[in-house]
Amino acid sequence: MSHPPNHNWLASQNQQAHFRCYIDSPQKQQKLYKRTLAIVVISQIFGGAGLAAGVTVGALLAQEMLGTDSLAGIPAALLTLGSALAALFVGRLSQRFGRRFGLAAGFLAGGIGAVGVILAAVTQHIWLLFASLLVYGAGTATNLQARYAGTDLAQPRQRATAVSIALVSTTFGAVAGPNLVETMGHFASSIGVPPLAGPFILGAAAFLCAGLVFLFLLRPDPLQVAKAIAEAQAEEQKASADIPGSLPAADSRGIIVGATIMILTQIVMVAIMTMTPIHMKHHGHGLSEVGLVIGIHIGAMYLPSLLTGVLVDKIGRTAMAFASGVTLLAAGLLAALAPADSMTLLIVALALLGLGWNFGLISGTALIVDATHPATRAKTQGTVDVLIALAGASGGALSGMVVSGASYATLSLGGGFLSLLLVPVLIWSRRKQRQMEVQAEQSLRQ
Repeated sequence: MSHPPNHNWLASQNQQAHFRCYIDSPQKQQKLYKRTLAIVVISQIFGGAGLAAGVTVGALLAQEMLGTDSLAGIPAALLTLGSALAALFVGRLSQRFGRRFGLAAGFLAGGIGAVGVILAAVTQHIWLLFASLLVYGAGTATNLQARYAGTDLAQPRQRATAVSIALVSTTFGAVAGPNLVETMGHFASSIGVPPLAGPFILGAAAFLCAGLVFLFLLRPDPLQVAKAIAEAQAEEQKASADIPGSLPAADSRGIIVGATIMILTQIVMVAIMTMTPIHMKHHGHGLSEVGLVIGIHIGAMYLPSLLTGVLVDKIGRTAMAFASGVTLLAAGLLAALAPADSMTLLIVALALLGLGWNFGLISGTALIVDATHPATRAKTQGTVDVLIALAGASGGALSGMVVSGASYATLSLGGGFLSLLLVPVLIWSRRKQRQMEVQAEQSLRQ
């Protein structure tokens, strides 16, 4: 007795029929891949400007409203905690409904959060500030998750490069944002809003625009097309003699290593970056100087991405992850040892901090994409980004306490040495990979 086809099978067949032109034509796949990247680039320019507001003045706004330094790390913690919740939400929405809907929802939520921050500053309502920063974190999470949209239709040797194109486009907005702090502050004052809330006006507009770009332009959805292609390939394999037709299982080793790389680099970067504006303010630096240092730092986080992506694809994920650890160590040592009045050394230290994070994010992201299948990819990516965001929240929350109880130098040294934990993780990964290769060779001989 035959059984009627189940709902999932029918949905799969309908999706394959809908995207048949892309399944049958590698040329059309590549054309859609390039179009998707172009849309991601546009959205990331807006998204970069949005995320820069909270990074630059979030801690200063909380310090002004609370009147204490010890809790100045709370905004970064709330931003990253909100980012964690949003990463899970956006990942699951993307898995079920596609990248278009998930990414649009995340950016629009971030824009609403930025509006809430402005209202909190005007009314001097600290709990509204904290709640709004939590929601604002959705924009930060979505800005980061958008990098995955460019990889959905990329070939294996294009994946790190696709991530890098998404990240480098963030640079335009992310560098402009901190350098508009003073301008937006003057604009805010002119309309009766506290100056430190000015950058969030830019953030609200930027996140809302990024969300609308995805909502209206990301058609057809790259993740849904990638799923249809993978399912069609699996069915073709099943129809061929002696070839199993099931979808390949995820590579747990690749997921663990990729996640660990990104988690460690996020903790170190967020902790040191969060307290740098406070450290500078205590030593007589003005808002324009803080904006310059953070602007260069954010530029170093994103601008080298095109070169990093090529290096990750050419010389390997592991080599660039190791380079990330070494660069972050150098950043921590320089930030700790540099005289507080030296703008040059602070700029170099924060640039190295951004560069080390860049190496780690692109190599880790490429490992995650390599290790997952389109059928479960967005959900796994969202879960990994939750862990990254929670790690950043911990780094942001603890950074203020460390500086208050010890010093900025202690925080920087601790962060630098923490990055060295990447080395044993990478050694374990290499050994595990070699064992798997040996076992595969032995099974072939038998």
